[in-house]
Amino acid sequence: MMERAATFIVDKRKAVYIVFALALFFSVLSIPKVRVNNDITSYLPTDTETRQSIEIMKQEFVTYDTAKLMITNTTAEIAGQIAERLRQVEGIKSVIFETNSDYFRKSSALLEITLDTMDDNEEKLEILDRIREMVSDYDCYIYSATIDDSTRRIAQEMNMILVYAMIVIIAVLLFTSQSFMEVPVFLIVFGVSAVLNMGTNVIFGEISYITNSIAVVLQLALAIDYAIILSHRFAEEKEGKSAYDAIVAALSKAIIEISSSSLTTIAGLAALMVMQLKIGMDMGLVLCKGILCSLLTVFLLMPGLLLMFSKWIDKTSHRSFVPNIDWFGRWMLRARYVIPVIFAVITAACIYFSSQCDYAFDTNSIQARKRNEDSLAQQKIQETFDTDNTLALIVPKGEYEKEAKVLEVVGQKSGVTSAQGLANTKINDSYGLTDAITPRQFAELTGIDIEVSRLLFQAYGASHEQYQAIFQNVDEYRVRILELFLFVHEQMDLGVISLEPDMTETVNNLYDTLSDARAQLEGENYARLIFTYSGDIESEENVQLMEEIRKEAKRYYSNPILASNTISSQDLKGSFTGDNNKINLLTLLAVIVILLFTFQSSVVPFILVLTIQGSIWMNFSFPYLTGTKLYFLGYLVVSSIQMGATIDYAIVFANRYLELKKTMDPQKAAVQALNEAFPTVFTSGSIMTVAGFLIGFKSSDPTIGSLGLCLGRGTLISIILVMLVLPQLMVLCDKLIEKGAFARMKDKPSRADESGIMYVNGRVHGYINGYVDGSVHGMIRGEIHARVDSGAKIQTSPKLPDGQHEVLKTGKGEVKS
Repeated sequence: MMERAATFIVDKRKAVYIVFALALFFSVLSIPKVRVNNDITSYLPTDTETRQSIEIMKQEFVTYDTAKLMITNTTAEIAGQIAERLRQVEGIKSVIFETNSDYFRKSSALLEITLDTMDDNEEKLEILDRIREMVSDYDCYIYSATIDDSTRRIAQEMNMILVYAMIVIIAVLLFTSQSFMEVPVFLIVFGVSAVLNMGTNVIFGEISYITNSIAVVLQLALAIDYAIILSHRFAEEKEGKSAYDAIVAALSKAIIEISSSSLTTIAGLAALMVMQLKIGMDMGLVLCKGILCSLLTVFLLMPGLLLMFSKWIDKTSHRSFVPNIDWFGRWMLRARYVIPVIFAVITAACIYFSSQCDYAFDTNSIQARKRNEDSLAQQKIQETFDTDNTLALIVPKGEYEKEAKVLEVVGQKSGVTSAQGLANTKINDSYGLTDAITPRQFAELTGIDIEVSRLLFQAYGASHEQYQAIFQNVDEYRVRILELFLFVHEQMDLGVISLEPDMTETVNNLYDTLSDARAQLEGENYARLIFTYSGDIESEENVQLMEEIRKEAKRYYSNPILASNTISSQDLKGSFTGDNNKINLLTLLAVIVILLFTFQSSVVPFILVLTIQGSIWMNFSFPYLTGTKLYFLGYLVVSSIQMGATIDYAIVFANRYLELKKTMDPQKAAVQALNEAFPTVFTSGSIMTVAGFLIGFKSSDPTIGSLGLCLGRGTLISIILVMLVLPQLMVLCDKLIEKGAFARMKDKPSRADESGIMYVNGRVHGYINGYVDGSVHGMIRGEIHARVDSGAKIQTSPKLPDGQHEVLKTGKGEVKS
């Protein structure tokens, strides 16, 4: 069946070229249409407090973006002049600068800038660029926590990382390939599969910035084995066959081999999809789709390319540059009673170390290896000025007395530096925005005639049924300042009320201030109370402070909603525990099930999984040992990818070892298997390791950098354990492996190593003073090193000089004296 499918693919290769050309055209056009989501909190479950607060604030309130500008080596006078110039810049709503210690310290001035642009992120970035240009003659730093330029910056960084990665890939492929012309074929296959995956992301509408950044590099690193397997198969089949017959035979064999190899990788990636944090679904879908795109490209497009360039592949063939590492295998086996013990001790220690790892759930709690302009500015500003975090408390609107009490109580708590809401917004020293005043007080506040004030109150009462009593005693009736000003302005616009020019200007100015404050602090259904608090976002003190504020708010409201970076980190932390357990369990179960069917053994899968799981524990011990925080997403994603992808290296060795063990003793088989597996493990492993470290050291985004660093380090550790520890475990557990084999495996041929005079009855494959493959019935004097079919018997003669016993070996490996 596979041969018919392979023949069909090769025969229809021209049609395949057309299909891929059309798919590429579609993908290139679709890539710009894929939206990139930079807000990781939007992937939280809908029932989390952070998601609820974000949705309410988007619908109910106006939120202006802000930026902090610090000018160093300056004076307060110069800073004031710069602030005044900035106020004239189009797109800037306000600039706050005062000469007190909150805004001027150590010859450094801090300017707080508010923008009036709401939705257009590009316009916001242009305003920031104009600010930088205006202050370019000064030593200054500008940082915004709300204006995001990460998409542009990360895209530039990842393009550079991809260039570096391609250089490494080409270098590794040139080193490990059998022909120089294979490399261009690999690059075409990689490029096509990557573009297809990027273009087909349009079906999701949008993807996260993390997925968008790392998908291409990871796809190349994860799927490179598939092209190498087919290319090597093609080279093997060409010995004695035409190019056409060779590619058909190679493809028919490679389809099953590559498909089985990809299963563990897909299983690890698919496990991400069960995360409560929906970014796991995002990454899992895109990366699994990337693997499928790579598989389709290798199965459908690559055979035609290999056939097309077959002559050039032959002409540019070269000797293998990969060294023979038999010496390493022999040295490694001599230490087989020492290194596994060391591995066990280190693994046990790393289980504890990794369990003590301090996770970060807010990107401000970690730093990327590479610092960008924004992070450097943020650090410089924090070193000079006390920067605060913001908390929004969302409550039902209109209950101003309750708001005032909450603002007062919470504002007095230790760690809270400011409290702002409509209920405590002051118009002057005497009145607040939500204070209820009489006509006389309003006349004094605005400077209008008392009779005019009374008429305004009566007009207000006439339009509000609940205020009909105003006509009975207008001088004693009270109306909130906010509501009265909004009413007056509305009536002025309708032409119902006409005031003197100076009064009209006063009312208009107050209206602008009031409506602006209301838009930010009060919506259709909810009010927003804004607090600032100091300290580390994820500190225990601030976590406790959030709970105290919630407790105070619940004294007045049944369901207050808190929104802050501290709350967001706690929501992420809550989803992490469940996600961590689910992903690890599902990945392990899926990989073990696949290995059970692959090796038909109950022992081999657990040896392989133990090796890779050991590398995962070691990988995530580093943050604890170095005293650094690990971003939680790095652990969730990398642990899954590391188990699903790097276990392929262990599978490569185990397959070769079990095959060679049929005709060799275990130690020789391990040395030979290690030597044969080394090119594949080195090629795939080195590319993934370098790709991970490139992302880790070249990306200035803390999240992406953390992912890359963990992936590179984890892959390197996996390679070391597969090359150093796994062969020793397989040799030491050889008898357990034999006993743990399933029935079908037990019926497979066994190995015979005998010498002297032997009676043979059965089919023998191997050497009997020369190669033999056939049924043997009779006596042999000499040596046998061969594979013996089930049921065949080799019986040594009891008359041998050193043989005082008789040994019978069957195909099941049994020994009877």
